[in-house]
Amino acid sequence: MTDESNGYESIAEIYIKGRGRAINGIGASTARAWARTLKAGSVVLDLGCGTGIPVTKILLEAGLNAYAVDASPKMVEDFRHNFPGVPVVCESVERSPFFNRTFDGIISVGLMFLLSEETQRTLIHKMAAALNPGGKLLFTAPLDKIEWKDAMTEQASRSLGAEQYRLLISTSELSIGEEFDDEGGNHYFSGIRPG
Repeated sequence: MTDESNGYESIAEIYIKGRGRAINGIGASTARAWARTLKAGSVVLDLGCGTGIPVTKILLEAGLNAYAVDASPKMVEDFRHNFPGVPVVCESVERSPFFNRTFDGIISVGLMFLLSEETQRTLIHKMAAALNPGGKLLFTAPLDKIEWKDAMTEQASRSLGAEQYRLLISTSELSIGEEFDDEGGNHYFSGIRPG
């Protein structure tokens, strides 16, 4: 059976005790800044939400209505404990029924590069198609086209590289948005659905 959590179910307890409780962990300031660009009440999707800390917590604190997806049952169980009123599903992002609806924003921190090249390409198009006019996409992936083993899970990881991510964003009918790095050196790509 395929591990749809890309190895995170097997290390979930370690992750939850460490990064899964880091309210001001790496990327928190970026998630806060992104959340401030959306109107209060906007509907957003957190892909690869883990425990919901820090990203979903930040989205909720900004007055946004959050939905979440993660493929690790242990992470989703912890998420439900942390945010009992937030709709969350335990499944792979590529199969999520949440893509049958639309959102004002979709954020994915620390997930994209865990997926196969084909899945990344498909997912970027699905995320773009699920955005309302004016909707915003934000995801992390290394700038360079590289492959490596994830430090926590030892699973294969891959970045398609900045040129491919920009091409995928633009061919998904999104305007290419700002790119930047957070305090941990994670690179962010963004796109906006024209209004």
